[in-house]
Amino acid sequence: MHPSCQRFGVEVFISEEGDYQTPWCPHGPMLMFERYFESKPPRRFFACSACRDRKECSFFQWADESPSKVSIEAHQKIIEASQPLMNAKQFGKRLKIVKSLNDYERTYCHTCDLLLLPKELKKHAKHEILCNVTNEMITNASRFLKPKENKKSHAQYLFNNDAIEFFLNTFQTLGYQKIICVGTPRIHEAIQTRKTGVIDSILLDIDHRHAQFLEDDHFIHYNMFNHHFFEKDHAMVCFKKFLYNSLPSSLMVILDPPFGGLVQVLSVSLKKLWKLVLNYVKEGDDYHLSCLSTFWIFPYFMESHITKELPFFKMCDFKVDYDNHPLYKKHFKTKKLSPVRVFTNVLLKTIILPPNDYRFCDKCQRYVSKENLHCDLCNDCPSKHNIVWQHCLICGKCVKKGYVHCDICKSCKPPGHDCESLTRGCHICGDFGHKRKACPQRHTKMNSNEKKRFHDGKQITECNKIRKREH
Repeated sequence: MHPSCQRFGVEVFISEEGDYQTPWCPHGPMLMFERYFESKPPRRFFACSACRDRKECSFFQWADESPSKVSIEAHQKIIEASQPLMNAKQFGKRLKIVKSLNDYERTYCHTCDLLLLPKELKKHAKHEILCNVTNEMITNASRFLKPKENKKSHAQYLFNNDAIEFFLNTFQTLGYQKIICVGTPRIHEAIQTRKTGVIDSILLDIDHRHAQFLEDDHFIHYNMFNHHFFEKDHAMVCFKKFLYNSLPSSLMVILDPPFGGLVQVLSVSLKKLWKLVLNYVKEGDDYHLSCLSTFWIFPYFMESHITKELPFFKMCDFKVDYDNHPLYKKHFKTKKLSPVRVFTNVLLKTIILPPNDYRFCDKCQRYVSKENLHCDLCNDCPSKHNIVWQHCLICGKCVKKGYVHCDICKSCKPPGHDCESLTRGCHICGDFGHKRKACPQRHTKMNSNEKKRFHDGKQITECNKIRKREH
């Protein structure tokens, strides 16, 4: 690669709606990104919001280039072909027919991801078939559906029973009556299975397979990375029905995004979801709220990213375990514990954690892990992951045990680290005082020089095409 073309990474570009025309892919409106280079200005492009791997979704478009009519038509055909075989209402009618059958008549095709009717079985004879689908299996479909475990796209890792019990008990203790489950099918299934009459839920998920097993007014096909509703009219009707006569204080949002997802993008979608839901609830004593009670499930080492976007969120010490994640679950042999936590705007002292592994800190006024010791200098229980932290008087805060203070970096770092001050400055403006993420020029509109560069780039591209034809 030529030195001037050396890449320095990619950043997402968040702007106000209407700033530019956004192309679509099978997962809805694409996101704009900026790619940085060594010796030339950054260049913007559109890519899939849900899939970081181009093998999962190959849609790509430079922001300064317009696709041809042929390309647009080809993309549209791919988008149409990728949509579910049926819409929510059709799946709902189909589910009623399936439920009227005997267990031995019910089959599910893993090859086609389709709940089959008896007359359709012959067409799927050579496929991977699951027979004798019971009512219990239908109401707990996440237990037999094959998870899509590509961490760069869907990353469907499912809560274990301990985590599910904790969340449901917490919802009940705190008095929440309507739970909006974003990418958390097992929480939704558990609520619907219990049918206590006190708590109800609705599932918003990008995996359309769930539409086959849930009532059509309790499932919405939704992409949390771009706040896209695949059947918007149906989704709005569902929301209005679900939220009818509800107070904001009775609502809870729980979301479990893929851990490779961009926090900046997810926080924008979450704020849009809050705004949408609050439009449909009735006004009460808390009508002035701009957000809803929320549980965001994410690894503890992403704390700084979440609190940067949502400063009023705090991390709860509860360790969230999964059934099918190779690392993020409790390992009884190695005694390793999950690094996944709950980030929330709910008052932490009201979230009661299991007494076997957690204790209440009177000074912090919250439940913490038993190994998380209080620091009087920080006035906090600072440990993040089963390691006793130590206080650094120079930094004025607690850090991981074994870290040493670096006078160059002006913070505590692991021994033998590379000092950040030795790296190059901002890739956008060249200033050594900040990185590209904090650059004040990052989100400014294209100036005349950039527009000229983009225009010249298009002219060069066209000239190259002409030369190739001439040769």
